[in-house]
Amino acid sequence: MDMKSLLKKLVETESPSHNREAVNRVGALVAEEARQLGAQTELIPNQETGDHIIARFPSIHPSSFSLHPSILLLCHMDTVFPLGTLAKMPFREADGKIFGPGALDMKAGIVICLAAIEELQNAGGLKQPVTLLCTSDEEIGSHTSRELIEKLAKESSAVFVFEPALVDGSLKTWRKGGGGYTVNVKGRAAHAGGDHENGRNAIEEMAHQIIAIQKLTDYTKQTTLNVGVIHGGTVSNVVPDEATIHVDVRIMQSGEWERIEVEMHKLKPVLDGTSLHISGQLNRPPMPFDDTMSATFAKAKSIAATIGMDLKAGGTGGASDGNFIAPLGIPLLDGMGAIGEGYHSEREFIFADSLEQKKNLLVALLKNW
Repeated sequence: MDMKSLLKKLVETESPSHNREAVNRVGALVAEEARQLGAQTELIPNQETGDHIIARFPSIHPSSFSLHPSILLLCHMDTVFPLGTLAKMPFREADGKIFGPGALDMKAGIVICLAAIEELQNAGGLKQPVTLLCTSDEEIGSHTSRELIEKLAKESSAVFVFEPALVDGSLKTWRKGGGGYTVNVKGRAAHAGGDHENGRNAIEEMAHQIIAIQKLTDYTKQTTLNVGVIHGGTVSNVVPDEATIHVDVRIMQSGEWERIEVEMHKLKPVLDGTSLHISGQLNRPPMPFDDTMSATFAKAKSIAATIGMDLKAGGTGGASDGNFIAPLGIPLLDGMGAIGEGYHSEREFIFADSLEQKKNLLVALLKNW
């Protein structure tokens, strides 16, 4: 398999999360590549976003799926980039780097999976069955794929997530959990010059709430709250009767979401004549470096050493689909994808040689897990 050619094909098939037809075009390419490698492919119809693709690769043992749990390889096909991004950010290779929208996050991960499976097939076959799941909505919360991810994970002996590695090549052995809130304030409109005293300024009320919310951050517990978006008012000479904010919440420790939930719903209006409406939820639970993760990483590090690779562990405040798997107690490795920088930006790139490096790692893990 020419890994760079396949990556070029996938990157140049743009697939923003909210464009169902675009994501399905990538799904069709992935399914065909998997079928050529002997997979039984299944399309999971999805009307909200693109369809999800499951590719099941049997081992050399008969009835492998019924006798042996599978290793699950988890990827996503959607990107954050709108259609037309290629025109200003084309796929290209320069100075040992490969650039392009979604190259790092995470179409290179799909290529690594398929290339490793091909190498093992050519060497005599898989020692245990492998399931490749490519989802369509990771970048927008995995709302339609979470149930499928958890179901397949529970049927597996281990799960490898092909999000990008850290820039030094480290796997992601811990991640913060993430969620958010929307807070809406209702006030009363009035003329800013002629009837100011009878207005109830929703933006003023929201200012009080923003300060209270930001103070819920606790760095000692690795909990952060960030009011990242605010909307309110219409024109400057009208007392605004409505304001809305969106709050990002990141947690690492057990019980912190519950604390934040209690505190958020204890918020009360400061100004008479205003009201609050608060809604939110935890999207992804934390992925801690616990005993299961420690043992899983130690096993992977030992296997990597047999091919001369010094595997390192790291972590990030960002969340992934690995966060759904962590609470299930199933061995999990995240950050198995390519190495690069600048994902979600016009600077996104991978180090070209990381394709081969990470393919070799996956081959070793699948042979020796």
